[in-house]
Amino acid sequence: MHTDREAAVEAALAALDLDTKVTILSGQDMWSLPAVPEIGLRPIVMSDGPVGVRGTHWSAADPAITLPSPTALAATWDPGLARRAGRLLGQEARRKGVDVLLAPTVNLHRSPLGGRHFEAFSEDPLLTGVIAAQYVAGVQEHGVAAVVKHFVANDAETDRFTVDNLVSERALRELYLAPFEIVVAAGVWGVMAAYNKVNGVPMTEHAPLLRGVLKGEWGFDGVVVSDWFAARDTEATARGGLDVAMPAAGSPWGERLAAAVRSGAVEPEVVDDQVRRVLRLAARVGALSGARPAVAESDRPAAVDGQELAREIAARSFVLASNPHGVLPLDAARLRGVAVLGAAARDVRILGGGSATVFPPHVVSPLDGLTAALPGGVRVTYAVGADPRTTLPPAAGPQWRNLDGATGVTARFLGHGGEVLAVVNLPDGAAIWPDVSSAVPPARVAAIELATRFTPATGGTHRLGVRCTGGYTLTVGETVVTGVIEPETGDLAVLSTAPPEHRHLIGLAAGEPVAVRVHHRIDLHPDQPFVSLTLGHGEPVATPDELLEQAERAAAEADVAIVVVGTTEEAESEGVDRAGLALPGRQDELVTRVAAANPRTIVVVNAGSPVELPWADQVAAVLLTWFPGQEAGHALAGVLLGTTEPGGRLPTTWPMRAADCPVLSTTPIDGALAYTEDVFIGYRAWERTGTRPRYPFGHGLGYTTWTYESLSVNGREATITVRNTGTRPGREVVQLYLAPVAGHPSHPGRRLAGFATVTAGPGQAATVTIALPDRAFQTWAGSWHPIPGDHLLEAGPSSADRPLSAKLAAW
Repeated sequence: MHTDREAAVEAALAALDLDTKVTILSGQDMWSLPAVPEIGLRPIVMSDGPVGVRGTHWSAADPAITLPSPTALAATWDPGLARRAGRLLGQEARRKGVDVLLAPTVNLHRSPLGGRHFEAFSEDPLLTGVIAAQYVAGVQEHGVAAVVKHFVANDAETDRFTVDNLVSERALRELYLAPFEIVVAAGVWGVMAAYNKVNGVPMTEHAPLLRGVLKGEWGFDGVVVSDWFAARDTEATARGGLDVAMPAAGSPWGERLAAAVRSGAVEPEVVDDQVRRVLRLAARVGALSGARPAVAESDRPAAVDGQELAREIAARSFVLASNPHGVLPLDAARLRGVAVLGAAARDVRILGGGSATVFPPHVVSPLDGLTAALPGGVRVTYAVGADPRTTLPPAAGPQWRNLDGATGVTARFLGHGGEVLAVVNLPDGAAIWPDVSSAVPPARVAAIELATRFTPATGGTHRLGVRCTGGYTLTVGETVVTGVIEPETGDLAVLSTAPPEHRHLIGLAAGEPVAVRVHHRIDLHPDQPFVSLTLGHGEPVATPDELLEQAERAAAEADVAIVVVGTTEEAESEGVDRAGLALPGRQDELVTRVAAANPRTIVVVNAGSPVELPWADQVAAVLLTWFPGQEAGHALAGVLLGTTEPGGRLPTTWPMRAADCPVLSTTPIDGALAYTEDVFIGYRAWERTGTRPRYPFGHGLGYTTWTYESLSVNGREATITVRNTGTRPGREVVQLYLAPVAGHPSHPGRRLAGFATVTAGPGQAATVTIALPDRAFQTWAGSWHPIPGDHLLEAGPSSADRPLSAKLAAW
C-alpha cells in the first residue's frame, strides 16, 4: 500500500460520522457511488464491460470500441495482447468518465450449455487467470479499477439468483478459485460477489470465502461489490465481507445498516473496514482529493488505436479448426466468383447478449470485409440461405428518419396527461434505459413513444416487431395494431436486453414514406425504473425453402462458397442457459446443401462458445471466429485471403455432440446444482472418459507447419525448441502439460502447466523457456500438498498432441 495514500484515506475516514459512512457503501443510482464533498470525495462511476466500456447510458448514441469476446481473447493465448486490450479499455473508460470497469469474468467453462460462456475465457483455470491478470493490469495502468467477477462458481445462468452450487473444497481451490487467486495476486482493485450460493451460503454473505480466503488468506485490499441486486440481507452481507451494495434501488444498507451498528448487530469496525476500502478505491482512481492517485495522468500509457487493435485481436483469435486440402488461404488472383452465404455474413453477431452489450461506432460484416478486400474483378454474390433469428434487428439505416429528419428514431417520454417530458433521438429502434431517472423522474412517466418515418426500398410484406413487456400500440400509416406482451422471466437483465417480441406483417410500397409510431404504456417500479422498447424491422423475404435454393444456386456458380453460421441472442446471452448445442434454425441444412453444390465450401462459425458441427468432415475448411467485435469483416477477409494467419487455439473443448460432454447439465434439482464431477471438467474430464471430442483443448491450425524438436528441464523451467517446417512465416502456441506418472483416479491425467507463443520464418527454429508454477505440482487436501510421485512433462500444440516429454522426479 502507498503510505501517503493510506494516510489520506485514514484522515477521510476519521472525518465521517456513521450516517455518512453508510451512504457511500451503496449506489446513489444505477452506476455510481455518492459524493461526500466535505472530505473531497466525488462520485465513483462504474460501467459494464468486458468487450468495451458502455458508460452510464444504454444507448448507441454513446458508442464504444467493441473488441472480440473473452473466448476470442483467450483463444489468442497471448497475455501481452490481453494487456493491450486492457489498456484500450482503460483508455475508453477515461474517455467516458468511468472509474470502475466491471470486468473481466473469470468463471470457468464447466458446461458448454452455460449461457454466459462467451463472457468467460476458458475451461482451464491457468489460462483464464493468466489472460485475465494481464487484462486487469492493462485497465489499471490508466488508473481505472477492474472488478474481476463473479466470485465464485457462477458458471451457469439457470436460477442464477437462487441456485445453491454444491462444490467440494478441493474443486473450489484447484479450479474455481484459482483464476481469482491469480488475478488478486496481480493486484486487482475490485472483486464482484456473485448471485448464487455456494454450499448453502449466498456469495454476498459468504464470510469463509470473502473474509477468510479473499481478504484474509490472499490479502486482498480492494473492494468487494455485489452483483446488481444481489445483496439482500442487511446484517449477513455486512458481516459476510461485502463492501458495496449496488445499485441504489433495493440496497439493504443505508439507514438499516446504521441501525444495525447502533443496535450492536454489526460491529462499527466492520463498517469502518468497508468505508476504508471504498475510500482506498476512490484514492486509487483519483476520486478523493488530497490522495495521490495510483496512476498519475502523465504516467498513463500512450493512446491505443482501438480500431486496429480490435482487428488484430479478432484475426489472432480465429481458430482454423480444419483445412484438410489446403483450400485456405485463398488466392485472390485466381478467383472469379465468390458466394457469401448465411444471415450472419451480412448481420454478423459481434458480441454476446446481456450486460456485456456495448454499442460499436460501426460494424464491418463478413460480406462488407470480403467485398472490400477482393479485387474488383471478383464477383461477390450474397444469399441469406437460412436465417436462424427469431427476433428482428432494430430498425436502422438511412431509410429510417427521426422527427428532426436525421437518420434514426425519436424517443419521447410522455406524462400521465400525454405531455412530452423529454425527447431523445436514437440512432436505431432500440431504446433501453436501465435507470429512467437519468432522463426524467420515473414517477412522472406514463408512456414512452418511438416515432420515425420509413421509406421502404423494397415493396411487399415487411415485418415490424415490437419488443417490450406490457401494452403497446403500433401505428404504421393508416394501420393500427395493439397488443400486450407478457414477461417470460423475472430476470431483470433479460427483460432489459431481450424482452419478448410481437411481430406484425405490413404491406408497404417501395419508395413511399410512411409514419411509424410505437406507443408503450409503462408502470415504473420505483426500485426498478427501467424501460426496454425496440422497434424491429425485416425486409420482405422468400420462403425458407426458397432461401436455401437461392444459396445452393449461388454456391454452384462460384469458385468458392463461404458460409457464415452462428448462434442467436436467444442461444447465447446472460440470464438463460442453452437448451442444446445445435446451430439454430436450418443452418446445418444450409451447410450440407452448399457443400454438395460446391466442394470448395468454407464454413465460418460465428459463435461465442461450442456448437455441434455435424457436417465438419464434408466441407473444405472450418474457421471458428467467436464473437469477433466491430472489425469482424476486415479480420476475416485478411485471414481467408492469407494476409493474416489465423492465430487462435481453442481455450475450450468442442464436442462432436452435446451428449458426449462429460459435464453438461446446468439445471438445479430442488434448488441445488451439484458439481459431482469434482475437479474433472474440460479436457481433464474428456481424457478420463476416453471420448473423442470434435476439436480438443488447445487445438488450432495455421498456414505453416511445425515440428517439436527438443524439451529440457532445469529446475522449475522448461525449454522447448520448435521449427517452422512450412513455406510461410508463422506463429505457434507451445503448450506444456503435467501428469503424475503413477496416475490416480482422483487426479486429472494431465493439467496445463504453462504456455508461450513463438514466431519463426520458414525453416527457422524458435526456442522458448516456460516457468513451471508450484501449483501445477500440488493438490488441495485442507491445504496445498505436493502430488506424490514422479511427473511427466509433455509439450505440444494441443492437449491431444504432445510429441515431446520429460520425466521429472518427485518434488
